[in-house]
Amino acid sequence: MVRGRFAPTPSGLLHLGNAAAALLAWLHIRAQDGQFVLRIEDIDGPRSKPEFAERIPEDLRWLGLDWEEGPDTGGPYGPYIQSRRLEIYAEVLEMLKRMGHTYPCYCSRAELTAIASAPHGLASEGPAYPGICRKASKEELAEKASRKTPSIRFEIPEEPLVFVDEAVGVQHVPAGAGGDFIVKRADGFLAYQLAVVADDAAMDITHVLRGYDLLDSTPRQIWLYEALGWQVPRFAHVPLLLGPDGSRLAKRHGGITLADMRQRQIRPETVIGLIAHAYGLLDRFEPVAAKDLIPLFSLDALPKEAVRLAEEDLAAVISGGD
Repeated sequence: MVRGRFAPTPSGLLHLGNAAAALLAWLHIRAQDGQFVLRIEDIDGPRSKPEFAERIPEDLRWLGLDWEEGPDTGGPYGPYIQSRRLEIYAEVLEMLKRMGHTYPCYCSRAELTAIASAPHGLASEGPAYPGICRKASKEELAEKASRKTPSIRFEIPEEPLVFVDEAVGVQHVPAGAGGDFIVKRADGFLAYQLAVVADDAAMDITHVLRGYDLLDSTPRQIWLYEALGWQVPRFAHVPLLLGPDGSRLAKRHGGITLADMRQRQIRPETVIGLIAHAYGLLDRFEPVAAKDLIPLFSLDALPKEAVRLAEEDLAAVISGGD
């Protein structure tokens, strides 16, 4: 059974960019007669807000999307909210420890940033970790442990990685790319990479379609899957939806949240039509129901570069026209 998911972080109201990601992920699975899962990724406490999480199912249903399993419908692999799955992540972390794939790290972000010659890992994590604590002696680690609570790092394999992304093609990852990465922070928070792998594996997710900005997370997730002996899902990273100015959609573009559009009584078919035209599923901008796009969907039909909304189309939607 083909199974996919949409897993937003409730750090704000859903906007056009989120709607595009949800629609494409949904179409990808529905076109294969698969099952779709909605999961809320809220383990980043400071950024995630319950009021935003509560709005997500309502906004997605307004768009015409549905799912077999989710926080509002339940299902055999629940709960479908990450903050309620912390025990599962702790168990997975213990599995990695027992298998010798992790080690404690006492280095601070400031110390690592000072290593100017280090290559960069993920953009959000600064320089790649050079393996300081992995190479330290037992005596050095014991001394550090007396002063500080460690984070836990996953030791990446020494071999290069090659994988096929179904949207962007073959990806070659050199040995050591990004460095050993954190799976549990020193403050006790479990890292995104660990949680998303644990969830997708537990929920039998076979296909992951998401934005191109998460492509550089994929090697780390594949390494975790392989270390745990779990089946790696098929990945497809699609171009992001940008504003007419070429920047990521944000408040400055005005009126782009689904809440804004619903308040102005804009038809959901108009929003779907805007996204479908931007991604080449329709040859012109016109209202369309999400379900009517299922027979038109193909990964091969999607653009390979970032998708920029046409100014006149965005203006038409924001103003309430078709």
